[in-house]
Amino acid sequence: MSQSTTEIPVVDLSDISSPRSEVRAHAAAQIRRAFGHFGLIYIRNHGVDMERLEAFYDAYLAFCAQPEAEKQKMSTPSIWYQRGWTPPNTEKAVVAGGQPDFKECYFVTPEEPTAELQREYPELYASNIWPEGAPDFEAHYSELSRQLQQVGANLLRGSALALGLPPDTFERAVQGGPHVTRALRYIPLSPEQVGTNIVWGEEHTDFNLVTILPGGRFLDPDGNRCDKPDPDTGLYLRTRPSAEHPRGLKVQGKTPPGCIVAQVGQQLEILTGGEFLATPHVVAAPNKPGYSRVATAHFVHLHAHEPLFPLKPFQTDESTRAYGPRVLVGTYNLKTLVDIGLAPAEALNRLGYTHYDRLGKIRKEEDGAQ
Repeated sequence: MSQSTTEIPVVDLSDISSPRSEVRAHAAAQIRRAFGHFGLIYIRNHGVDMERLEAFYDAYLAFCAQPEAEKQKMSTPSIWYQRGWTPPNTEKAVVAGGQPDFKECYFVTPEEPTAELQREYPELYASNIWPEGAPDFEAHYSELSRQLQQVGANLLRGSALALGLPPDTFERAVQGGPHVTRALRYIPLSPEQVGTNIVWGEEHTDFNLVTILPGGRFLDPDGNRCDKPDPDTGLYLRTRPSAEHPRGLKVQGKTPPGCIVAQVGQQLEILTGGEFLATPHVVAAPNKPGYSRVATAHFVHLHAHEPLFPLKPFQTDESTRAYGPRVLVGTYNLKTLVDIGLAPAEALNRLGYTHYDRLGKIRKEEDGAQ
């Protein structure tokens, strides 16, 4: 793995709304450089309650420590695991080569969906489900999810500023989106698995608009909080390809104290015609057995009815070929959930006209009546 770097820009979230034009301009320049080359930025003055985050991790670890039979009560394959508990070895990256991710997860949404969207997209806009007898889990997770959504909204306003767009361009388009927060527990490797090609999270790009990562916690083999078990463990990203690095440069993320992380997703790359880059990233497992980690990721999504295609300022012959044809975000999300193994392949049958059998049934009845 490459050495860690401090070159990834930092943005102060309060600078985006500063009354001073030069402060806003500096924040915009930081976002443009970070999202254009790295696809990732560090955020200070983010407004996330880190004490609440730690309290939530305590509650989440208590949930994960339950017998699998209890956790299965919160598992929802019928809605493609978009709420509740996802067992280990369920999801895999599109280019994972067959290795599922070594993690268990718990999905919630920061805002309850409308009945209209639930009818149209029952999996993407499902209601939250909560473990019984775990009020701290629900209270901390609900508030944390809302705080992370607000970070995303503020950062998207800065992203519009960085691209010379009206300030509410992205913020307006995510209202009512199928946003989700995912708590993760990366599971320990056995002695036989250490030193192999197994990783905690295969290299992939997120398919949403922007991802907010508030940081996590490592645990030693006895389940106690500990420092990072070895210097190579953790998040790596791949920068935009260049003449010097035609496959991109792998960079280890090293979050500055007091900061959290934001990553570009595929939806934002498409809207900007590639000006902003969806971050290919991988989570490397420790070089020691028995260590685990808990973390949280919040995924800000465009509304399911939004068209997914480069915005007008970014429409060129090249971007049209690269990111066309335009599709609805809901359709795009459905296809991606099939690609990563959470939705069944037959879910794609929902796309297009689904009543070809109607005439056949009528003809069959007519033939039977003769």
